[in-house]
Amino acid sequence: MGGGGGGGAARVGLSRLMSVAFVLLALSGFGVHAGRSRIHKKVHGGGGGGGRHRGGGRGGTVVWSPAVPPADERTQPVTPPPGIVPSDPAVPAQPEQCVFDVRAFGAVGDGTTDDTEAFRAAWKAACAVEAAVLSVPSDGTFTITTTTFAGPCNPGLVFQVDGVLMPPDGPDCWPPSDSRRQWLVFSNLDGLTLRGTGTIEGNGEEWWNLPCKPHKGPNGSTLRGPCDSPTLIRFFMSRNLRVEGLRVENSPEFHFRFDGCSDVRVDGLSIRSPETSPNTDGIHVENTERVAIYNSKISNGTHGPARHGTMNLFLRDCVSVDAMNLLLLCSIVQAMTASRLGRGATTSTYKMSLAALDTA
Repeated sequence: MGGGGGGGAARVGLSRLMSVAFVLLALSGFGVHAGRSRIHKKVHGGGGGGGRHRGGGRGGTVVWSPAVPPADERTQPVTPPPGIVPSDPAVPAQPEQCVFDVRAFGAVGDGTTDDTEAFRAAWKAACAVEAAVLSVPSDGTFTITTTTFAGPCNPGLVFQVDGVLMPPDGPDCWPPSDSRRQWLVFSNLDGLTLRGTGTIEGNGEEWWNLPCKPHKGPNGSTLRGPCDSPTLIRFFMSRNLRVEGLRVENSPEFHFRFDGCSDVRVDGLSIRSPETSPNTDGIHVENTERVAIYNSKISNGTHGPARHGTMNLFLRDCVSVDAMNLLLLCSIVQAMTASRLGRGATTSTYKMSLAALDTA
């Protein structure tokens, strides 16, 4: 009986040993399988570079959802420009200015060559482009004959004079086919700016000395006959005009003429011709509405800013330096402020009247 009990105990011990071995074997097999699985996932996920894991591991990107597209080198997120959030409506970009240098169209700028065709070609090109600048460079003196720069043109057109621009020198050099009543004409335009740091030189002396001009004939006489002389710059049937910063001098007749225009702003203009130059109005305004002249100096033979059939002429911080201009400007001040300067007016008195006009 004792031997049988010992054999039973041996069998029980063997059975327990086999059970423990089986458990260890099972645990060992699971560990190998799990390890391979992990290695398999790592190799599979690594091919996508940077976290394409199918198992949803830590830090991974879910790729099976159609709402979240996979990220790779070809589909990178777009960062909006500063100040614009993705929900904002489209913001239109401001057009860049396109510069048309007259030299690029064949202008020479030596003071003697006729550069008219180059200016006309540059105008045609600039007129067709939005926010264009027709540039007269600062290192040249450009001569052109009578020209009409006509619109309509695209918005934002600027005629930039930084050099010297002038007509032929006197009536003897004036082309017979050209009008003797005007030199540069800007017509049918909306939003044109004429500006620059340069000079528009009128070459007017020979015109002033024609014998048909007052007291320019023999022994101070005035001869009869046609006596046309060109207005230097005329704006016709245009609106929203700006004239800024230029020096304009020695016009054969009117320096500027605004005719049939509206919404005109003149700022920082210098107009000069001798006191003895006949009929050289500084700014002649005719049948034009809403004109403002700021920070300008006008010194010429006859008429500073002259008003004919014009509504809403506004002057501020302007100076006219000869007595005849003061008397003519009195009528403008009278029309706007019901005041009048006498014949003994001085420049300082005139400035006071302009200040009163500004506050009226």
